[in-house]
Amino acid sequence: MTRAALLVLADGRFPAGGHAHSGGAEAAVKAGRITGAASLEDFCRGRLHTAGLVAASLAAAAASGGDAVELDAAADARTPSPALRLAARKLGRQLMRAARATWPSAELDELAGRFPKGAHQPVVLGVAARAAGLGAVEAAYCAAYESVSGPASATVRLLSLDPFDATAALARLAPEMDRVVDRAVEAGRGVVAGGVDALPAASGPLLEIGAEVHAGWAVRLFAS
Repeated sequence: MTRAALLVLADGRFPAGGHAHSGGAEAAVKAGRITGAASLEDFCRGRLHTAGLVAASLAAAAASGGDAVELDAAADARTPSPALRLAARKLGRQLMRAARATWPSAELDELAGRFPKGAHQPVVLGVAARAAGLGAVEAAYCAAYESVSGPASATVRLLSLDPFDATAALARLAPEMDRVVDRAVEAGRGVVAGGVDALPAASGPLLEIGAEVHAGWAVRLFAS
């Protein structure tokens, strides 16, 4: 295993399409729930412990060799919002294209064949991590970090927030990210041992509601 591959996979410049999505930040900014660095940190904390935990657990399970088709169905069941399900599959399709070009793999090819319109992004992420020679821990870290770095980057654009302040907010979340990853890796191992019911089902209702409202906007800066 080469952990340097994690730097490639987690790099914001990796062409996986994440730059076009705000992780719910655009809707939260318009609703007045994100107004500056402090509220951004609160938003990211909530997202980390809900959507981030679920995504990290799915990625860890996929990287551990869990059944990707069952994991995709579990991801669907844990994503009530149709808009978020659509966004997750679009991101999964784009990540699949980038991953197959970077780390050719029979597992990635098989998953792409099963889901031509895209599997859920965290599932693809886990399989891509496996193809890159990474394990469950690295996949979970990548998913957890993505769950907060996307909103932070988007808020810099949406509010002209000082990028130093946004980055500092992410840094303050690092200890919590470690704990979320520990929980996710444990859940991923539970999936391999006993099935997808071991996955957490943490929810963020405002993220779901915001996604549905955002999907109806005529003009928006981000896709989700």
